[in-house]
Amino acid sequence: MQADSRLISPSLFAFSIFYGGMVCIAGVLGNKQVALGPLAVEAGIFAFLLLVVVSSAVAELHGRTVANRLVQIGFVPLIASILLSVIVLAVPAAPDMDPARASAFELIMSGTPRIWLGGIVAYGVSQTLNVSIFSALKGREGSRLLWLRAGLASILSQIVDTLLFVSIAFYGVFPIGQLLLGQMIAKVVLSAVLVPPLIYLFVSLGRRLDGSLDRA
Repeated sequence: MQADSRLISPSLFAFSIFYGGMVCIAGVLGNKQVALGPLAVEAGIFAFLLLVVVSSAVAELHGRTVANRLVQIGFVPLIASILLSVIVLAVPAAPDMDPARASAFELIMSGTPRIWLGGIVAYGVSQTLNVSIFSALKGREGSRLLWLRAGLASILSQIVDTLLFVSIAFYGVFPIGQLLLGQMIAKVVLSAVLVPPLIYLFVSLGRRLDGSLDRA
């Protein structure tokens, strides 16, 4: 049976849902700093690298325009999650809620306008840059060197992400030089190690999902 051209492809449908979830959880995970050998990095990087991989996989399978649209739609769950956090924090906790849990929740979920603004700006610029670099390299290399295209795009976009977020959120609050350097090194290393195998996994999964539609 021939698939209806008006239907969204299975891979794009699945990746879009996954992408929206990672957009929301990245900020929550970022409240914890994890030690990876000598490197210290906020744990939100793992969700953010998955965003990079998914947007690159969508660009590989469906083109730059579709991948950019995915990034743009990602602003919806990102901004909605921030607004919901503000609303929930403003509502008084139930009288019988454990005070320690209420305090921990407020500590984790609270953020300053500068931190939220930094997250929104860094997300939009870095994800768009990732898609642009990945797609530009594909235009020069064709479908070859998928791992290299994805790795380079991730490394460069992660450097820009760190520069934007740290500068917007913390410039003038405390010296940010060491924080910038440490975060950049950690993100470059993680991008180089994790992105190449993950991009093959997601592209392969996407092709298998879309192949199942062709066989239907």
